[in-house]
This record gives sequence, structure tokens and C-alpha cells, in this order.
Amino acid sequence: MRMRYSMRVTLIAMFAAVSCGCSHLNHGQPRSRCAPADESGKATVSEGRPERGVNYQRYPVDGRGFSPVGKYLASAAPVIDDADGSLNPYILRVIEAYPTDGSYPYHCKPLEYDIYNGVTEDIWYQGQVVAKAYPDGSRCSYCCGLTFEIFCRAMALRNRAKGLQPDDFNGMCFADLFNLLQLWYIEGKGDSPQRGIVAYGLGRMIENWEEARAGDFCDYSRNNKTGHSVIFMDWTRDDAGRITGIEYFSSNSGGVGPKTEYFDDAGGNLLRNWVRLARVGSLDVYQPFNRLEIPQRQAYAPTQPVGR
Repeated sequence: MRMRYSMRVTLIAMFAAVSCGCSHLNHGQPRSRCAPADESGKATVSEGRPERGVNYQRYPVDGRGFSPVGKYLASAAPVIDDADGSLNPYILRVIEAYPTDGSYPYHCKPLEYDIYNGVTEDIWYQGQVVAKAYPDGSRCSYCCGLTFEIFCRAMALRNRAKGLQPDDFNGMCFADLFNLLQLWYIEGKGDSPQRGIVAYGLGRMIENWEEARAGDFCDYSRNNKTGHSVIFMDWTRDDAGRITGIEYFSSNSGGVGPKTEYFDDAGGNLLRNWVRLARVGSLDVYQPFNRLEIPQRQAYAPTQPVGR
């Protein structure tokens, strides 16, 4: 029994070390998506991990308990739906709420799933925390954590606007959303936000790049063995109209905010064949899903935060 337990712990540790919170699979090789490249092309990773057993501070909030993002969204004007009722306008409204002055920093380090899932504050769904914020109150994040957080906030914002339960995403239970998180963070071969959105009947993949719109979810690989999870904002183009790069919003090495990157044939290092786009559709085009047909990732457990 002791030997079996030891082997199990070793295997879990090995898997987590490869995934690093949001691993990126490309050509069969795992890539760390927790480390966006800086201008030099080198991956950047923050150091530091809080000690166990420490009572951490709560995240700064105002007198009503709102975070800076929550406070902005609570007082924002109603969102106007687009023509096809997609989630995109709600995603763009959520993006408006994030400070881009560096006060929402970047942090990703392997083997922190037990305390941290790359989000700026705890994300709740049906009475449980589906993604944990870093327990030092810094509101740090990493790319796939932030895009998942924006997805959850936008879904809840739209549900409230439509008079629906905020934590009912197409009938998904807590286990469904936690599994979607692991597909989103690319814990298995072929995983991506695109795969999760389609699998749970929430929307569709965007294959024609000319159809991409601000607010679509996007992830891609680079030629330096890194990758990124972002909210698509626009394409950059040359004088002939050819797409040369991506303007996006995400958690980057300098913190939460907008950024532009270019394809490797246009002076950058993005790989054209490894860009995946998806859009969450209107409520009336949600499709039923079959849990038996969706890969069930169990890279780590949905542990609840303590000491906050």
C-alpha cells in the first residue's frame, strides 16, 4: 500500500511539473503556457510561494465587499447585446474593469494548484470555489487563469442581465465547470478553451480568421516553445491587408492589460498553424452536452481555499 501511494504521488508530481498550471501541447510536446515571453523572447516566471500554515490577508475590497473589478461592474451601465446575442459584449465590459497600471501583476510557478489557479480573486460557482486566487492578496494572475476568470465573470454578468441564476452555465454543475477549467488550462492532449467551449455546448470554434471579433477567446503557440491564452481584440495587417499579428488582452509579463504580438513570418514568433479561436454564443443557441463524451481531466483536485 505504501509503495502504491508513493508511486501515485510521484506520478501526480511529474504531471503537474509538466503542466505548470496551463501547459501548452504542440506537435506532441508539452509547452509551458504559464510563461509568456518578454521582448527578448525569453520566458518569464515569478518566484516566491507563501509558507504553509500562515494566515493570509483577505483581498482588498471596499465597504460593500467589492474588489476593484467587482466595484466597476456593479456600477457599470447595462451591456447592449450584439446582433447575434453572443457573450462578446459582456466579455468586453468585464475587460474594461481591470486596472492596466501594473497593480494586477503576473505570477506563475509550477506546483501551486493547491493554493492558486491563476485568477485575481476566488471564482465561485454553486457554492464552491472553482479557481483560487493567490493567498497573499496581490491579485496576481497568469494567462489561462485570467481568461477563465473573464469567461466566468462575463457568463454571470449576462445571466444576471437576463434574469437568470448567475451560476448556471448551460446546466453545468460544479464538477463540469472544474473540468472545463482543466480543458481550458490544457491539461491533456488536444485541450484548449476552444475545446471546452464547444464540448459544453456554449459556442463554436472560429475557423475563418476574417470572422474573428473582439471578445473571442484565443490561444496560440510560439516558435520559442511558449504559448499564451488571450482575449482576442483585433488583427494587425500589412498594407496589402494580410494578417501579421494579434492584438489581445491577457495577463502578460508586465501584468494585466493589452498587448500585440506578430507571426513568425512578420517579424514575431507566433505560429500561424497553432492559433485557436472560439466564441460563446447566445443563450438560445446553447447545445446539450453529454458528460460521457467529454474528456474528464483529473490533473488535480478542486481543493477549497483556507485561511482567508
